[in-house]
Amino acid sequence: MSPTPPNPAPARSAAEVNDAIRALVGAGGVGTQAYQELLVEWAAAVRAEVAPAA
Repeated sequence: MSPTPPNPAPARSAAEVNDAIRALVGAGGVGTQAYQELLVEWAAAVRAEVAPAA
């Protein structure tokens, strides 16, 4: 059985996604599908940036 490949790194950093979220919120986009997708992308980016516990 082959090992599970690691999750690929997100395309954008958490800071970049956060900027996109802020812009969308500023434009009144809270609650939209785009907002939900950005939240999921942001969460994945944050997880990828956290160093694994020793």
